[in-house]
Amino acid sequence: MGEEGQVVLRVHVETSGRPSQIEVRKSSGSPRLDQAALDAVWHWRFVPAKRGEEALAAWVLVPITFHLKN
Repeated sequence: MGEEGQVVLRVHVETSGRPSQIEVRKSSGSPRLDQAALDAVWHWRFVPAKRGEEALAAWVLVPITFHLKN
């Protein structure tokens, strides 16, 4: 039997596009899936928010859905 679930992460994205803080906003119910989502997003790079041409640090919500099969 596989695992399924959705994790919603709250990510603070710096002006460089790198995450500086990540929180689990909504758990999948599986600590293993929650941790996998956290581990992955730490390696992501984002397009930072902008005001005009100026990059801004901002919080974003990132949903990650898992459908794992055996």
